[in-house]
Amino acid sequence: MTDATPVPPVRVLIVDDQAMVRGSFRVLVDHTPGMTAVGEAANGAEAVELARRERPDVVLMDVRMPDLDGIGATRQICSDPALSGVRVLILTTFDLDEYVYAALRAGAAGFLLKDTPPTEVLTAIGVVAAGEALLAPSVTRRLIAEFARRPEPARPPSRSLDGITDRELEVLGLIARGLSNTEIAEHLHLGLATVKTHIGRLLAKLRSRDRAQLVIVAYETGLVGDRRRGV
Repeated sequence: MTDATPVPPVRVLIVDDQAMVRGSFRVLVDHTPGMTAVGEAANGAEAVELARRERPDVVLMDVRMPDLDGIGATRQICSDPALSGVRVLILTTFDLDEYVYAALRAGAAGFLLKDTPPTEVLTAIGVVAAGEALLAPSVTRRLIAEFARRPEPARPPSRSLDGITDRELEVLGLIARGLSNTEIAEHLHLGLATVKTHIGRLLAKLRSRDRAQLVIVAYETGLVGDRRRGV
């Protein structure tokens, strides 16, 4: 009987303009089995350069930094075809909801609050590295409330909901409200596998990378807060 092939560690790039914060995250990551820090960056420009050189699995990205902020760096990383396997996890605070929205539009896979307990940070890195989006329902709902207060966009959305079935619209609306797959299944009285199938179809039809991008589509097409659709 042969030994199982060892699973390579999750490679993490840590980006923050405060050396103490970077150091703390590096110690946390390097002392966690199955994870390793591959570098540190003090600003967005360094983050993009290191991401291209090291090809990490996850970039733990601060928002407010000199030279190039976390939003700009996320946009550059997520729009680079050569970095399609790199996932960005944004670090933010409750009073920076507008930055979270901008980060998701830029292609981030999710976000964490800066006061998140260390064990939850590690769990989040693992979730994002596995290809899932990390959208905490409580913070997602805050984003929706903030978006609902904004004026209508001056330009039409880049994507439409044409071709989306009524059931898929229901699923998309519930995703945008911050519900998990299990909660969506219970709400719509569907099996979990059926919910996952609907989400897969939404990702394909709306040309979205992940669940985070589906939330943005729901915002930008007016599905969120549209009483005609009951969302």
